[in-house]
Amino acid sequence: MEIKRYERKYRDDLIFMVLEAKNALGRIPTLNDDLLDIDECYLNKGDMFLIALDDNDRVIGCIGCNLLDEGKAVLHRLYVKYTLKKQGIGTRLLDAAERFARENGRKIMKVHLGDKATYFESRYFYPKHGYSFIDEEHMEKIL
Repeated sequence: MEIKRYERKYRDDLIFMVLEAKNALGRIPTLNDDLLDIDECYLNKGDMFLIALDDNDRVIGCIGCNLLDEGKAVLHRLYVKYTLKKQGIGTRLLDAAERFARENGRKIMKVHLGDKATYFESRYFYPKHGYSFIDEEHMEKIL
């Protein structure tokens, strides 16, 4: 597995992987607007969007990170191909996003979890990686 900066040539494969992941969670597979233009929403602003690729150069995971003011950053769109969960892919993506934030002077990483019923896995994943609840749908970690 390789983790690398998003490139436009992976757009369709990324979208397919995210839609599959949402479907596996029982959600109606829809796309967030930022996934339709990652360059504009992340990369052109100095933010980060990473993808995990398998040995066949197929997208198996992703994560985005926006740098905020006041020493903060926020995570977006951490998805792992549903058939490959619990293999450390999400952890490697999260570690890379946190490293990016630290290298850019951020001291706090935030994440919005969404509703409990839909994003139940997030509520187990992030605490294992040092995140604490700040309210019902948000967590943060001191980097």
